[in-house]
Amino acid sequence: MAVSVEDFAPAYLGKDVDDVVILGGGLAGLFCALKLSPRPVTVIANAPVGEGATSAWAQGGIAAAVSERDSVEKHRDDTLAAGCGICEAKVVDQMTREASDRVRDLLGYGVPFDQDLEGRLKFSSEAAHSESRVVRVRGDMAGGAIMAALISAVRKTPSIRVLEGYIGESFLGEGRYVTGVLVRRRGGITRLAFPAKAVVLASGGIGHLYARTTNPHDANGHGLAMAARAGAVIADAEFVQFHPTALDVGRDPAPLATEALRGDGAVLVNRSGERFMESEHRDLELAPRDVVARAIYREIAEGRGAFLDCRETIGARFQEDFPTVFSAVQSAGLDPVKDLLPVAPAMHHHMGGVLTDASGRTSLDGLWAAGEAASTGVHGANRLASNSLLEAVVFAARVAEDIQGLMTTPRSAYWNEMDSAPDLPTQRNAEERAAISVLRETMTRNVGVLRDADGLKTALADIAEAEKACVRQSIKNMMVAGRLVAAAALKREESRGAHFRTDFPDEKPERARRSYLTLKEADAISAEVLQSKVD
Repeated sequence: MAVSVEDFAPAYLGKDVDDVVILGGGLAGLFCALKLSPRPVTVIANAPVGEGATSAWAQGGIAAAVSERDSVEKHRDDTLAAGCGICEAKVVDQMTREASDRVRDLLGYGVPFDQDLEGRLKFSSEAAHSESRVVRVRGDMAGGAIMAALISAVRKTPSIRVLEGYIGESFLGEGRYVTGVLVRRRGGITRLAFPAKAVVLASGGIGHLYARTTNPHDANGHGLAMAARAGAVIADAEFVQFHPTALDVGRDPAPLATEALRGDGAVLVNRSGERFMESEHRDLELAPRDVVARAIYREIAEGRGAFLDCRETIGARFQEDFPTVFSAVQSAGLDPVKDLLPVAPAMHHHMGGVLTDASGRTSLDGLWAAGEAASTGVHGANRLASNSLLEAVVFAARVAEDIQGLMTTPRSAYWNEMDSAPDLPTQRNAEERAAISVLRETMTRNVGVLRDADGLKTALADIAEAEKACVRQSIKNMMVAGRLVAAAALKREESRGAHFRTDFPDEKPERARRSYLTLKEADAISAEVLQSKVD
């Protein structure tokens, strides 16, 4: 696909060129950097590594068929079933087969996965898994423990340079080639250019495009927008997973009440004590997440409320088995041993992203993607619980292997001086903050758990109006990401997995395929919507 030079920041040649620049300091970015060692790598992160990454907040764990009673084939089939007919079957098969190796890698880096007295891994149950196959750390601390182990390993690796507190704004490039990254100092206007032989996008998801999300503030779609502006193909952008049980306690981000609670016997009830999942699905609270999220959404919308009842099934062992959730519940003034826990669906994971092949290559030369920023095809329309951390490490390793194969002779680890680029205009914080609020509210209201054409068109119009107030490229990137999701949702006139259209409530067999979108196409859809409102 031809890409206009204007879609990139100007090509920039500094004194030297890094071997590899990784944009993103989460699980995928750090794991890829370690797998590339001893090749020189620069990791650029929005925040101190571990603090801005969604991976660090993951509670459930990593799904992997490593127990004696489980099999790769069962894990593969469960993933395909959850994906509602649009997963890339071969890629799913490859991911599930590589899961055990990646778990061993993490154990080697020092991740303290739960084990029994004989040193065997312990496994938990989560929704839509036919076997207990989720490896955890102290019940709900897997993400933080994994990130702590990787951060320690990265800090000890001399070939990895970590630059914290810089926000990616644009890719450097020419034609269809990505040649580096342009970043801005967080909270300032200083910009730096990082030319590179290979660029890996591992910038995370889009959670903070929504007013209610379980994601940290840095999950705001910047990387998705950067790639789209450079001409990359975006896949499955309409498929946004809403976690059914975020704690509804008025916090932003919303604390997550892990699915492992329901796997351990917690039930969902309304204000009257009715266990409403009994009339929704044969798997009750462990039904697929989209089913549970819609059921909870309806209970709340119709005034009955939704609550997680952990009192009898978990009770006094809550603090020991689920310390992260216990801390969040306690800080909200609730006691899970005595109280019902109010819950609501919250944006949790983006199944869409920058289209990649099985090696993590995007449609732009010189650009790879991994983690939530990528769309590998393994999740389809509805991610299977605890497959996200697995996807991150499997494809981060594949990206590293692919880059090593193309650049076979590592240089010694030395670093060029950081080259400055022209500064940005002065910020307009008040107007941009208002624009972000408009974006998040319209995404939650109109591109959320339930969608229809009128709401999606309203979202596109709201985003276009809000974007007029944006000066900083980072804020414009959020608007671009929101427009991509809304436009893709408007295009898919059916309901499938996490994408539910009230005006098209049924699956259409002929639509059992992935969706592809460029920013040019999304802009055309938005322009058509705006014109129709004028007419």
